[in-house]
Amino acid sequence: MAREEIQFKKIDKTLAPQVTFSKRRREIFKKAKELSVLCDADVALIIFSSTGKLFDFASSSMKKILEKHDLHKWNIEKLEQPSLDLQLDEDRNCSKLSTEVVERSHQLRCKRGEELQELSIEELQKFERSLEIELSNVRKIKDEKIMKEINQLKHKGLELMEENEHLELQVEMSKDHKTTVASDSENIVEDDGEEGQSSKSVTNALNSKDSDHSYTSLKLG
Repeated sequence: MAREEIQFKKIDKTLAPQVTFSKRRREIFKKAKELSVLCDADVALIIFSSTGKLFDFASSSMKKILEKHDLHKWNIEKLEQPSLDLQLDEDRNCSKLSTEVVERSHQLRCKRGEELQELSIEELQKFERSLEIELSNVRKIKDEKIMKEINQLKHKGLELMEENEHLELQVEMSKDHKTTVASDSENIVEDDGEEGQSSKSVTNALNSKDSDHSYTSLKLG
């Protein structure tokens, strides 16, 4: 069977609380000493009785243990403090961003021509000046882009003209080369014709000479 939990309550009798206090105090000090010996732990106990009397126990030096406790507590507070500051900074940033979003949304609606009736004359004049400045910037950027495209087209046109001139020069060189080849061929043909006529003349002369020689021989005979 499970053990029933004992309900603790204040002792109303006159002498019983003091006896119980002394008994339980000795037990707690005994357990604290056992814990320090078995686990090699620094243990410190401070007890004030109902009459204000101090009872304490320390496994080593009470002062050193208390200093260690204070240092540990201070380190924890120091580690937690940046988190709190960071949270506060985040809250401020969120609030600032929310306000900026509301203002930007209002300006955007005004640029679309909405909620203009809610603006005063000074706000309308200020809004008009801001629109003129933005329009001037838009026109400036547009002109810069147009000039950039024009310069790019001019550069591309010059490149095309240079390429056309190069191609025309290649065509002219090709034509000159063909003309030269044709002229050389005609010269070779003419030279061959002249050589043929010369050979024919020599042959005719030899044939005539042979005929004369035959005629002479026939006459003598």
